[in-house]
Amino acid sequence: MLDFVYYPVSAVLRLWHTAFAAVLGPADAAAWILAVVFLVATFRAVLFLPFLRQARNQAAMKRLQPEVRAIQRKFDGDKRRQSVEIRKLHTAHGVGLFVGCLPALGQGLVFLGLFHVLRSFDRTRTVGHLPFRTTSAPMTPEQNALTPNYFLDASDVRSFLQAKIFGAPLSATLTGTPTVAVLGVAATLMVIAAVATHITARASIARQDRTARQVPFMNTVMLWVFPAAAVLGGAVLPIAILLYWVSNNAWTLGQQHIVYRRLDTEAAVLEQRAAEKRRAAAPKPGAKPVRRRSPGRG
Repeated sequence: MLDFVYYPVSAVLRLWHTAFAAVLGPADAAAWILAVVFLVATFRAVLFLPFLRQARNQAAMKRLQPEVRAIQRKFDGDKRRQSVEIRKLHTAHGVGLFVGCLPALGQGLVFLGLFHVLRSFDRTRTVGHLPFRTTSAPMTPEQNALTPNYFLDASDVRSFLQAKIFGAPLSATLTGTPTVAVLGVAATLMVIAAVATHITARASIARQDRTARQVPFMNTVMLWVFPAAAVLGGAVLPIAILLYWVSNNAWTLGQQHIVYRRLDTEAAVLEQRAAEKRRAAAPKPGAKPVRRRSPGRG
């Protein structure tokens, strides 16, 4: 259904695994761990410019809040006129209402693609390739070991199924009868992912305009519900997906720090230019105000 996502994800995963396996050896689990981490880096690097545009868009909307409130006061009681004028204001300053959709959509597709590809390494269970689908005819272990996984060949499938991190298979989940190793690795990754999600949300909320109308419910969801989902969802996700989740959150934290510092620098430059224009337009001390002659006077 989403082959246009699954094939690129599997291709990038195979590319990185091949590169690291050439150094570490094809049987080394670290090659698969690093392949997942660098797959995150690859796709997040592709989405960096859209994220930067989204952050600049949000910063512009924050700067325009005083003018938005002035429009709301001027056309109080006329919601239609308010919407028209605010839309004109946003258009004049290059603000787009749907700019933030692309990074979120891209990350969502990558997550679904990676989830599908990693789950497709083990097709011996009744759980199907998609998160919400089951199959009544799973493969036998022998069939699974001889069946390629999109751009990953059968040898890659066998290598992944044998890969372990601290004794826990990368394909293992907490469902069923997990070993102590699986429990320890999965629980650690779940907690790290939850903490990173909370810190990321806190940093994002700190950038909000305190004078603008906010939705406290959404902030609560970001701060607490999403981290809780990382813990609850981790119970049914393969360890390889949890590695992706942690890597993705770590990238987000670093990216936010870099982008927000850059935006703060740009805002300081804009404020300095605006102050210089105000000083240039202000009358010099002791100068007499220039009066325009009325039309018709000689």
